[in-house]
Amino acid sequence: MFKKKILIVDDQPGIRLLLTDILQAEGHHTDTAQTGKEAVDKLKEHTYHLVLLDYNLPIMDGGEILKYLEKYNITVPIIVMSGLSDQVEEEISGYSNVKQVLGKPFNIVDVRNLTRQVLGS
Repeated sequence: MFKKKILIVDDQPGIRLLLTDILQAEGHHTDTAQTGKEAVDKLKEHTYHLVLLDYNLPIMDGGEILKYLEKYNITVPIIVMSGLSDQVEEEISGYSNVKQVLGKPFNIVDVRNLTRQVLGS
């Protein structure tokens, strides 16, 4: 039985695969999206317990996704991932869905601990 359903949004296949491996090893079900548009489509169709969201995405970036979720009142905890974490923290400070900003490159143990903390498990 899966613990929680998590959406991983990143345009880099290696990062999607790594996060999928980490989270599935924790017993979670994972979906992935490569673009912001794909992420929004999945968020419209499914309910997730957590979203790991790369901030710099093609077509529709993390900020646009956060605006969309707020506009349509989709409440899901979000961990934003970015190589420019200081800059991103300022830009997203007003979004209550965002629980944490995770700097890239990240440590696997930090990812596991952070997802446990956000999910309350």
